[in-house]
Amino acid sequence: MTRLRVREATKRYGDNTETVDVFTNLNLSVDADEFVTLMGPSGCGKTTILNVIAGLTPLTEGTVEFDDKSVVAGEFPFGYVFQEPRLLEWRTVGKNIEFVLQAVDVNPSEYDSHIDSVLTRVGLADERDSYPQRLSGGQRQRVNLARALAIEPELLLMDEPFSSLDEVTARHVRQDLLDVWYNTDKAVLFVTHDMSEAVALSDRILFVDREGNLFDEATIDHERPRDFDDPALRETETRLTRRFFGSLQ
Repeated sequence: MTRLRVREATKRYGDNTETVDVFTNLNLSVDADEFVTLMGPSGCGKTTILNVIAGLTPLTEGTVEFDDKSVVAGEFPFGYVFQEPRLLEWRTVGKNIEFVLQAVDVNPSEYDSHIDSVLTRVGLADERDSYPQRLSGGQRQRVNLARALAIEPELLLMDEPFSSLDEVTARHVRQDLLDVWYNTDKAVLFVTHDMSEAVALSDRILFVDREGNLFDEATIDHERPRDFDDPALRETETRLTRRFFGSLQ
């Protein structure tokens, strides 16, 4: 079943004298339980696509629908995991999560159960009373993920969430993400420019060119759960890298 659908979407900045198109006539969809990745070079509009889907940036033309209903800013059941954690440094981990629960009108009597549950899911059950500055980079990004999951979103939007982590830490947090995703019915739209990451995580990869156009698509049909060191994944990565970067020449 298709949960998210973007139809003939165009985002344009400017006025009557000069305009810039970030993307034009964009069409994409994400099904329930599906992990879809947007893959493209820096500056091609991937983040803008996420912001439009989230209702944070208005479209110039076209529509964004979730479960066949138009997305309305503030009413869309999404979680957003940013590239940087953006945690409130003066609040504990638990209070950072409570902040988003307040924003979606969760009953205060349910705060504790929501916070404990989501921190357990990302392996941070013992850090509820810690402040962000004492956490490692990987732990901070786990809190970022926990905060997005706390509102029980039906769609998770992720904007290069592991790009600032070293590879060893990123690998552990990617696995945390997959462990959570396996046990939910969430749809995920993920942004990266890392082909290895895209192949390891995705069901489908949508390739975006420098003009913001979706010009190719690849289905990743390796069985799950996946071993990040599986030679078959590396072969797929090599093949798609040649295909993708060859198309950008």
